[in-house]
Amino acid sequence: LQALALADAGALDLRKQALAFDELLRQSLEAFRHRFDEREIEVESTLPEGLRLSADPQRLRQLLHNLFENSCRYAERGGRLRVTLSGSDGATLVIEDSGPGVSDAQLERLFDRFYRAEGSRSRATGGSGLGLSICRNIVEAHGGAIEAGHSALGGLSVTVRLPA
Repeated sequence: LQALALADAGALDLRKQALAFDELLRQSLEAFRHRFDEREIEVESTLPEGLRLSADPQRLRQLLHNLFENSCRYAERGGRLRVTLSGSDGATLVIEDSGPGVSDAQLERLFDRFYRAEGSRSRATGGSGLGLSICRNIVEAHGGAIEAGHSALGGLSVTVRLPA
C-alpha cells in the first residue's frame, strides 16, 4: 500500500542505475525455480544477453517478483510459463502462462487496485488484488507501459515495455 500511495503522489522513489536487465531477469527466474518446480510448471525462457537499462534494480525485482508470483499462484499445476525478452533500445518483456485465462472484461481491470478476477484467479488463491497495480506503478514510474492479454498458451499474457 505504501508503494501505491507513493506512486499516486508521484513520489515513488527510484534509484536508477545502469543495469543488465537480462541478468536481473535470470536471477529472478532462478529465485522462483523451486516454486515453479513444486507446481510442476515448465518454464521456457528466451533471454538475449546484454540488454541494458537505466532503472531501479530494487523496483524491477519487485515488479518481477509480483509477475512471477502471479504465475506461480494462478497457472495450473503441470502448466507452462513462457518468458521472452527482446529489444535494442529499451526492453520488451512478455510473460505468458498456460491458464486458466481471464475474460476480455476482466483483462480491462487486472491492473486496478484491489481487483481480483473471478474463478481460479481469485481470492481463494490468496491474492489481495494489489500485485498488478503495483506492477503498473513501477513500470509507469520508469516511463514504460504494461498491458495484459490472452496468451497463446491458453492463459494470461503480460507485456512490459521499458525505455533504455
